[in-house]
Amino acid sequence: MGETIDDHSRYVVRGMQLAIVSVVFVGLVTRNVGVLVNGVFALGVTVLPAVLKRDYRLALDPALTLWITAAVFFHAVGMLGLYDVVWWWDHLTHTLSATLVAGVGYATAVAFDEHSDAVHFPPQFMFVYVLLFTLAFGVVWEVLEFTVRGFASVVGIEPVLIQYGLEDTIVDLIFDVAGAILVTLFGTGVLSGTIDSLVARLSRSESK
Repeated sequence: MGETIDDHSRYVVRGMQLAIVSVVFVGLVTRNVGVLVNGVFALGVTVLPAVLKRDYRLALDPALTLWITAAVFFHAVGMLGLYDVVWWWDHLTHTLSATLVAGVGYATAVAFDEHSDAVHFPPQFMFVYVLLFTLAFGVVWEVLEFTVRGFASVVGIEPVLIQYGLEDTIVDLIFDVAGAILVTLFGTGVLSGTIDSLVARLSRSESK
């Protein structure tokens, strides 16, 4: 009674963090390097909002924290085998990850736009910029997946990233674009507090 939506978001985040800890434990017990590495990485990302708030005074909306946690949660859980047995799991995680990348690019650009009179990004430019920013990151990620998988194959170890071939890469980039479009259409409200924090930080840095 008396609990807010923010409180419920925090409970959900804590639940997903505990689930990711379970993924890490499974990776340790089964000696599955891919599960372990991705689980540890995901857990690290979930504490990033708290670090940004403590060290850089960047306020993240609880919904944004939930958004970040959900993206890495679905990826970590997918490493337990869901990527192989659920055909749409890879599409879901790529879309969620792309929204995070697009959100970073969008929030940063808008913060500079609001902070400086010398910079102005019209809506049409922002749309194209977010798409290209997200696609560029997506291409780098696909190259990283291919490189890691090739290296693992050469040295005879289990790859920590999954890559299924050229067709899979093209489909992944399509869902990256979908994630970028979702952010440009619906992400402004969730990102507004973070943008204000970035603008305030830029102002503090300029005044020093």
